[in-house]
Amino acid sequence: MGKIILVYTFFFCAIFFPACNQNKPDMTATFEGEDLTQNAQILRDKETKKASIKIDIQGPWQLYYGYSTDSIDFSRPLLTGEGSGEFELNVADSLRSYFELVTDNGKAILTDKHLPMTGGYNFRDLGGVRTTEGRYVKWGKLFRADDLANLTPSDLNYLNYLPVRSIVDFRSQQEIKSAPDRYPKSVMNNFDLSIAPGNLTPDQIMADFTKIDFAGLMQEINVLLVSDSTAINRYREFFQILLDEDNVPVLYHCTAGKDRTGMATALILLGLGVDEETVMNDYLLSKVYLADKYAPMVERYPQMAPLMTVEREYLQAGLDKIKADHGSVENYLTTVLGVDIKKLKSMYLY
Repeated sequence: MGKIILVYTFFFCAIFFPACNQNKPDMTATFEGEDLTQNAQILRDKETKKASIKIDIQGPWQLYYGYSTDSIDFSRPLLTGEGSGEFELNVADSLRSYFELVTDNGKAILTDKHLPMTGGYNFRDLGGVRTTEGRYVKWGKLFRADDLANLTPSDLNYLNYLPVRSIVDFRSQQEIKSAPDRYPKSVMNNFDLSIAPGNLTPDQIMADFTKIDFAGLMQEINVLLVSDSTAINRYREFFQILLDEDNVPVLYHCTAGKDRTGMATALILLGLGVDEETVMNDYLLSKVYLADKYAPMVERYPQMAPLMTVEREYLQAGLDKIKADHGSVENYLTTVLGVDIKKLKSMYLY
């Protein structure tokens, strides 16, 4: 089908899809001792930014907090309890808090993995993911997102106090013009790394959408994301941005935050030593977070549903292409994208 099939939602989603809001939870724990990552979540309400913790453990626990991982106050706990439940947290709504949960079986650094953006859907912190070596991705360093055009003042204030220092935009020039980013005052650097090869327009999609195999299209898109020369050059630049301490924390995004951003995230996590199944499960969360955003379009054009979501076979097609051409993802990262994996790990792992 050639490069023309890299049609996709690059700018299509931005033009055709309305927005709506719903708070979603996500797993957020980084434990020392026993790995209890399925047993604790920090939740933030998307509208009010109010925080709570959901715990599913046996025995007593204590929760401490601060406004960075380095400033958690252990002089007295914010909250103590025993056993399971969901509990409100008396912390600032406008500031992101970091927590340490201490149990008889270990301890965990926690925060909100799914950021509470009223004007966004797929905003996530890459932190808290465990590698095969037993290390964890640092919180508050790498953020992935969908479009930033509809962020509210409270959203921007929340991002300002993370603080986001650099924004990487993978969208096409048409997408950017249609929906310019809104970003917090903390941002010092804006990097335009457009990934939009191909020349099939939204008008052509609407004219021919009944004839398009969208599931097959999405697989081919992911193949092109790791083999098309434009995409390779952009991802090479992207990793150089990540490897410069002066740029961190970095927020990177496209329109949906699922394909260009999804592949970027998979490459980061695999480079850091996260196992492929965990990477895949993280990728598939976009299906949950984007469901409301694209529900009106899916209802109107059900044939196009594969274009609005993610499926395992989409990302797998790209990873299989890497392995077929380069033997391993690590070899692809080092020889094709020029990534210093040792430095990447030293910067982004606890």
